[in-house]
Amino acid sequence: MKLDRFAKYCWGVLAYTILVILWGAFVRATGSGAGCGSHWPTCNGEVIPRAPALETLIEYTHRLSSGLLGFLVVGLLIWAFRRFPSAHPLRKGALWSLLFVIAEALIGAGIVKFEWVADNDSIARVITMAFHLVNTFFLLAAMTLTAWWASGGGQVRLRGQGRVGLLLAVAMVSVLLLGASGAVTALGDTLVLNSNVDPQDSPVVASLVLLRFVHPMLALALLLLIMVTARICASTSSDPQTRLWGRSMMVVYHFQLLVGVVNVFLQAPVWIQLVHLLLADVLWILLVLTAASTLAVAAPARARLGQAYATGS
Repeated sequence: MKLDRFAKYCWGVLAYTILVILWGAFVRATGSGAGCGSHWPTCNGEVIPRAPALETLIEYTHRLSSGLLGFLVVGLLIWAFRRFPSAHPLRKGALWSLLFVIAEALIGAGIVKFEWVADNDSIARVITMAFHLVNTFFLLAAMTLTAWWASGGGQVRLRGQGRVGLLLAVAMVSVLLLGASGAVTALGDTLVLNSNVDPQDSPVVASLVLLRFVHPMLALALLLLIMVTARICASTSSDPQTRLWGRSMMVVYHFQLLVGVVNVFLQAPVWIQLVHLLLADVLWILLVLTAASTLAVAAPARARLGQAYATGS
């Protein structure tokens, strides 16, 4: 990997994006989503809130950090278009990054406007949380690919990738579903443990409590899929970084399972929810990097490498 100024900027924006995501989760976990009322983009009708309460300060800080992310991604897009030719995939990565950032802002605005915050237990909020997580993962994928291409990564080929391509597609969809179920489970924890919503008074919350046990079972079920994916990608690529990404992905996934157990045992304190989300983001990024470095190798070449790896030659 080459790390010139632009590549470092891309990776830096990706790291900052993760911080913004974690702060957004902190807003939800602490019940501070209503800190600015139902006003957006203003906060309680003011551009800069005066004498804000703690909840208002938390929510307003998240809006400021999200706004800064938007400017950083716009800068990334302009830099990409000025530096790389029109056919370069990095341009598309930067453009998709901006589109997903805009989508994140619109989802956040909808959550505020419809008051899907605090102790709101509507099914619409549940669906929005799952959709929000999926969009966040798409944003991370776009930014990860942009940074990878800026660091010298090859163009990803989707056609003609055979079983490896299918396996990676299944793994990525499965992790997306796992992440969405985790986001919904975290919402249930917030409503029950922080907002004191009684499951007996809310059918929606009762369903979320049930999902709290389904989510870790799903995570255990996907362990074998992640292991097989990492193994096959490592065996069919000549790039040593592919093996590094795959091994790192496995380490993070096992650690994520451990943190999940601790999360259930401690009844989801805010700090461990954030650690759990951080690991989920890192796992997704590593899966994207594993897929990109694997699919950047033509299928025939990968087949030969796989045969050589299997025979030990």
